[in-house]
Amino acid sequence: MDLSEKLYTLRRQSGLSQEQLAEKLGVSRQAVSKWESGVSHS
Repeated sequence: MDLSEKLYTLRRQSGLSQEQLAEKLGVSRQAVSKWESGVSHS
């Protein structure tokens, strides 16, 4: 299981939306979406 899969699984198990997780982490929802899709930042 890679990081994107693990992040998605843990987020779902916690009952959080991407928006809610992003708010808790202080990042944008788009960042969470990119992490879960495995797209790296540049």
